[in-house]
Amino acid sequence: MRNRDNFDQNHLLTSLLEAGCEGLLSHLERVPMTYRDVLCEAGNGLVHVYFPTTAVVSLFSVMEDGASDEIASVGNEGIIGVPLILGAKTSPYRVVVRSTGHAFRLQGQLLLEEFNRSGAMQNLLLRYTQALLTQISLSIVCNRHHSIHQQFCGWLLSSVDRLPLNEVRLTHESIAGMLGVRRETVTKEAGELQAAGLIQNERGRIIVTDRAKLEARACECYRATKRDLAAC
Repeated sequence: MRNRDNFDQNHLLTSLLEAGCEGLLSHLERVPMTYRDVLCEAGNGLVHVYFPTTAVVSLFSVMEDGASDEIASVGNEGIIGVPLILGAKTSPYRVVVRSTGHAFRLQGQLLLEEFNRSGAMQNLLLRYTQALLTQISLSIVCNRHHSIHQQFCGWLLSSVDRLPLNEVRLTHESIAGMLGVRRETVTKEAGELQAAGLIQNERGRIIVTDRAKLEARACECYRATKRDLAAC
């Protein structure tokens, strides 16, 4: 029997193991996740599921012309592969690694077999699914009703929530692509937050230095998403 302590970096996986899903242990494989790795393209078959530990993964909605926007992110709180447990054979999203790190990988079919066998697993995964769907819904509302300043603050907070340190190692251009804005817009917002003493804005890295004030500037969507994920 493999030691459970090896898997406690992912909160959902820890809960599954504590609920009695120990049959997963021998099948979990720790894999590296590199920035910009595409785990699955929209429309492709779902082969594996992933439990991120130190990596953060983005879900992108992709248009016919190739344009895409980030609609949700997953880190050490959850799982990549929710469509599989809902009966889908393909992914509706492009799944891309946002922050380099590691994850535990599992054959999707093995997860389904355990899901169909275990009521405890069904309860945990469906609760997480609800939280993820709420995150996706809120991202749509947020884009329409809240300022880019509020969105940027919430995006930074949701990123550091899932990372070992209070810093995001991404360029302004990369962040702009996820938020669906121009790079100059991210540079302007980062400059304003740095001037206010809330972040340190360095080349390819943003460090959150005053979390409380940053939270005060973020919109309600960040707090609602965090609350739902914490309840999983």
